[in-house]
Amino acid sequence: MLDIRPLDIQDVLEIKPRKFGDDRGFFSETFQRDRLKAGGVAADWMQDNQSYSAEAFTLRGLHYQEPPFAQDKLVRVLRGRILDVAVDIRTGSPTFGRWVSLEVSAEDFNQILVPAGFAHGFLTLVPDTEVFYKVSAPYSGAHDRSIRYDDPALAIDWTLGGRTPILSAKDEAAPRLAEVQNPFVLKDASQ
Repeated sequence: MLDIRPLDIQDVLEIKPRKFGDDRGFFSETFQRDRLKAGGVAADWMQDNQSYSAEAFTLRGLHYQEPPFAQDKLVRVLRGRILDVAVDIRTGSPTFGRWVSLEVSAEDFNQILVPAGFAHGFLTLVPDTEVFYKVSAPYSGAHDRSIRYDDPALAIDWTLGGRTPILSAKDEAAPRLAEVQNPFVLKDASQ
């Protein structure tokens, strides 16, 4: 059984798998294809990724891959806590340029589904954070793109409280959304 809840942008979902615990600890099916499919998530997952961030306020993103390597992402936290952000970059979408965030943590045992057509990033909120995520397409450096985390047109509230995040050189040099050639087009409401 999975609890699946749409966030403020309906295509982005919070997913909570059930935990079965006793005095030894717990057991959970964190991924079960048929149950996800029954909940409307039909991605063909093909790769697992894991990242570790030693410091709090490490920001990774905003990232996406262009078709034919566009990725759906199913993100969960193995240790620590993150603020996960998804930005709708589908031209023609009524929520184009809007973002939604969700705190994802090992303690809350929740996950976030970020579909293709969204730029994705996360900020670690505590030190020693490990993030694990499934993707529906393999990594392709030729199709890998990014958008600036602090693009004023997006006005994402990263909850930094005046702190400067720790960024990779790639993320620091990322263009604004208006400067990218966006390959994602929402053709109709069924997409």
